[in-house]
Amino acid sequence: MTVLHAQGLGKKYKRRWALTGCTLEIEAGHVSGLVGPNGAGKSTLLNIASGMLEPTTGRIEVCGGVPGSGPEQLAKVGYVAQNTPVYPGLTVEDHLRLGARLNPAWDEPLARHRIERIGLDPKQAAGKLSGGQRAQLALTLGIAKRPELLLLDEPVAALDPLARREFLQDLMEAVAEHELSVVMSSHLVTDLERVCDHLIVLVDSQVRIEGDVEELLSTHHRLTGPRRDVSSLPSDQHVVSSSHTDRQSTVLVRTEAPILDPAWTVGKLTLEDLVLEYMSSQAAARPALEVLR
Repeated sequence: MTVLHAQGLGKKYKRRWALTGCTLEIEAGHVSGLVGPNGAGKSTLLNIASGMLEPTTGRIEVCGGVPGSGPEQLAKVGYVAQNTPVYPGLTVEDHLRLGARLNPAWDEPLARHRIERIGLDPKQAAGKLSGGQRAQLALTLGIAKRPELLLLDEPVAALDPLARREFLQDLMEAVAEHELSVVMSSHLVTDLERVCDHLIVLVDSQVRIEGDVEELLSTHHRLTGPRRDVSSLPSDQHVVSSSHTDRQSTVLVRTEAPILDPAWTVGKLTLEDLVLEYMSSQAAARPALEVLR
């Protein structure tokens, strides 16, 4: 089942395009990390998927419907925006009551259990909570509505390391218990590496690489050896990037075949290495790549 399908999606603000020609398909059951440089269109994409914005061009389908098209569709999607918005003047208890009023599938026992477990005082105003506590309250509201898809836009960006770890642990517990599909944007690749099994790199509104994290890491290799023309490499080794000195070449290749040339020293990549390669100007200038499934 596909939880998000976008085709030629674009959004224009006055004279500026924040998203252009974005095509993407995300299957259910994944925790997908959405990464890319500032201005790539990540927040705009998530706002359109949640129904907060209407696209200027293209089409998008989320959980089998048009985002924001009615109460039934809105109930399928949970959304925690970048500033983990809550109402400062309302108490934690008020937020739970509001969630129950607005969401037909609201899971009251789940919401109460989470609030008690993370130690939030129901009588405390949201404006008096710490950043981590506000993020946990926003996450509780997003999960307790029992969505099919949970969208998270930089949910831990402003949190300290301990609060980030607690937030991500709670997220993974919720995913495991309630079989959520999640799309989470973040600049913190190390956090994504802890929780995501699927990766999407978005550069200039285009999907540069997408696929299962383990498969991406197992099919990308950094080759180091005597200087050579990369066009001489086997046809099944797709060159992502290359650099050269007078005597040495360093090449990042994508291939499912083993590297048999003994002249190469083959190095593994971390997820951060992979993301940075595809975000770099050299990789970004290349055509959008084939999706890895």
